[in-house]
Amino acid sequence: MRINSFFYTALLVLFATSILASCEGNRRGSKYSRIVYDSIVVIKQIPLLAENDTTLPFADVNISFTYPTKFRDAESLARLEQIFKGTFFGDMEYDSMTPQEAMDQYLSNYIERYKSLSNFYYEDLARLGENMPSWYWYYMNTNNKILFQNDSILSYAVEYSDYEGGAHGSYNIVYTNIDLNELVTLSEEDLFIPDYFNRLTDRIVKSLMKQYEAESPDSLLTSGFFTIEDIVPNNNFWLSNDGIHYSYNQYEIAPYSMGVIDVVVPFSELEDIILSDGIIARYFKDNK
Repeated sequence: MRINSFFYTALLVLFATSILASCEGNRRGSKYSRIVYDSIVVIKQIPLLAENDTTLPFADVNISFTYPTKFRDAESLARLEQIFKGTFFGDMEYDSMTPQEAMDQYLSNYIERYKSLSNFYYEDLARLGENMPSWYWYYMNTNNKILFQNDSILSYAVEYSDYEGGAHGSYNIVYTNIDLNELVTLSEEDLFIPDYFNRLTDRIVKSLMKQYEAESPDSLLTSGFFTIEDIVPNNNFWLSNDGIHYSYNQYEIAPYSMGVIDVVVPFSELEDIILSDGIIARYFKDNK
């Protein structure tokens, strides 16, 4: 009888443990399955003119597109791939294409735009005489990279830099956050209570003050920021166990020379505005 009681008790414990594990999995996202990625890389010099002469203007192109190749099921994979293509290539025309077709079309569109400048080049060359117009040497670098992933959240960045004439090139970074259970992209409204804006603004400003060793919000102006009123939540964020990371691109809140401004606000400083049943509460509860 003792042996039977022992095994009966063990079975009950095992059953209870499996139920708890199942509940925890449902709470944190039981739909999750591993994501496998692949990449398409294009490194190419596009001549502006018909002559294939590297002493003449060309566009230096470097593109690296990382995309999912394996995920939960075919339907889920198609949706996840659609999000990746949409955020990378930036147009709905790519939705129905394979990643390789999308890359080929994206590159083709860029080449067509660049080569259309050839007539302007000849006009400027004639006007300048012996001086070659240097602003026709273009470049374009685009890539995406995974920044954070757990069993329910995926955050990644798309980085884009280019030169298309003018005094200098440009660079910007845009983040995407995906709920892997629902396969939808996330905005601030999915994370915070309805009247979050002013309080989140205050936390971002305070984090920047700490980062730039400013004693007051106005002291940030001496570091180069335009105005304090510009520093507001901009939905350009990514999530990690540390908190919510914001980026402000060139000219958004500061001059070009300051580059992209990054700031992180820990979840522990946002508890009063986090949705009680939202993404952060469900998937980052242990790290707040």
